[in-house]
Amino acid sequence: MLAPIAWRTPPRHYGPWESVTSLLTEGLVARGVDVTLFATADSLTAAALDAVSPRGYAEDPAMDGRVWEAIHVSHALSRSAEFDLVHNQLDWLPLAFDEHVRAPMVTTIHGFSGPGILPAYARSRSAFVAISDSDRSPELDYIATIHHGIDLDALVFSSAAGEDLVAFGRVHPDKGTADAIAIARRAGRRLVICGIVQDERYFVEQVQPHIDGDRVVFRGSVGPQERAAILGSSAALLHPIHFDEPFGLSVVEAMACGTPVVAYQRGSMAEVVDAGVTGYLAHDVASAVEAVAAAVVLDRSAVRARACARFSVDRMVEDYIDTYEKLLARPRPAVDQVLVSAPNTSAIGDQASPIRASPIP
Repeated sequence: MLAPIAWRTPPRHYGPWESVTSLLTEGLVARGVDVTLFATADSLTAAALDAVSPRGYAEDPAMDGRVWEAIHVSHALSRSAEFDLVHNQLDWLPLAFDEHVRAPMVTTIHGFSGPGILPAYARSRSAFVAISDSDRSPELDYIATIHHGIDLDALVFSSAAGEDLVAFGRVHPDKGTADAIAIARRAGRRLVICGIVQDERYFVEQVQPHIDGDRVVFRGSVGPQERAAILGSSAALLHPIHFDEPFGLSVVEAMACGTPVVAYQRGSMAEVVDAGVTGYLAHDVASAVEAVAAAVVLDRSAVRARACARFSVDRMVEDYIDTYEKLLARPRPAVDQVLVSAPNTSAIGDQASPIRASPIP
């Protein structure tokens, strides 16, 4: 399992890719799959941990992320012949080293930073998993769409919510933090903002002037222990995005706490939000204000139930195991055939279900 290294796996605060990587890794280990996690040295896992980066580069200003990611990927792929399968959670960089990958590889595409990275995907032999149908690129072929799973045990259901609205995510124009402030003001409710400041100028010019500690409260980045308490105590989550959201972890985390969602209808939101059950979709500030009034009276137990049915870790793990088996059943390119008998590599294709019957080293 090739994790990102911007943050520890699992992250202390922010780090959605690392969070999903951790949940999947631990879920696979719990199923008896033998997993090696390539991540930062301070990562916490029940899998075998292999690391060259001492910590997440986003947590240490002295570290150059480009350098450490390159070293991290190079080290992991140098061991790829030892494994039945490599699962890349690190975006495009491992794909650029495709000729050095000595095992089948599957890449979870957590979202495209821009069309400029597509050449790395187009030249790779990796299989691709989309995290939502809306995030599929017409330029690529996919082996599956797998929605993220969340730790439902850590996201405790709250049947009685307060009056506050919450905006949970990085402070950036893409996430529409300023819109959330406007929506809350017009809805007559206090807004609690949680997240890292990713765009300092946007924060200073459009968010900070409204923070008064009363009607608009800024909590900054909050860790897993606080997340459930904040989400569960809120009347609704505001997600007024200004980009095509690939998935939206905070959206399903809020639902798991029983908190309905009001989101702009962009990207994956029509897939993730079940309108009239777990929340409502809007198009602008005015329609979002109307949606808030409808969302806060939804049945919170029904919101939780739908989140549990659709976004559990168990479902995500099962979907990935099915995908691994599908990938391993494919004929390998001739260049890889000699690797089947490499040391520490189990024979692929001798059993109907290689992942379930013969765990990944």
